[in-house]
Amino acid sequence: MTRRLASARTLAARRRRVAAIAVAGTGLLGASFAAEPDSAEFYRLTLATAATWTLGGSALGTDTDKPERPVLAPVLIGAGTFVVFYGCALIARRIPFLRKAIAGVLQYAERGPTPPVLLITLANGAAEEIFFRGAVYSVAGRHPVLVSTGIYACSTAATRNPALVLASVLMGTLFGVQRRATGGIQAPLLTHLTWSILILHYLPRLFRS
Repeated sequence: MTRRLASARTLAARRRRVAAIAVAGTGLLGASFAAEPDSAEFYRLTLATAATWTLGGSALGTDTDKPERPVLAPVLIGAGTFVVFYGCALIARRIPFLRKAIAGVLQYAERGPTPPVLLITLANGAAEEIFFRGAVYSVAGRHPVLVSTGIYACSTAATRNPALVLASVLMGTLFGVQRRATGGIQAPLLTHLTWSILILHYLPRLFRS
């Protein structure tokens, strides 16, 4: 009984720390999307967001025991997911509301130089997996995929962009399923980075005025 009580207290303490990091990271994320694209403030805030997710997630750990470490399959899944999103984007650009929402995200790629934008995209993609599919997933309880995806979507809502929120629900679910299937964050991390690179490279040209 004492051991169970101690375990419950430890879990509760970890959940409080996860919540604190989630609030801090979400605030930085919202501020970064309020900043002017290609500005020094934008880069500082996005890197601070990545650092918050990474350091917070790494400090809390993932409670993972001998996870699988696939490489090729996650990369192929990321590429396949991009193809689906690209097809949806071809339709979305004909719908004014969706075109505006997606273009609002892609302006950060259009107006910023490629190397810095690529850096912050990869840094934040990796950081999100460390935190949301790592620390958050590990304290989520009986429904870790649902809970981690829900928190991921709520955090993304700080960007005030419906296209990003929708993507966070869809991709967050996929990443959560990969985390559950492999027992670690390598698979969702590789899928996330592959998908992000392809989105960054190919999608902006669809929404150029």
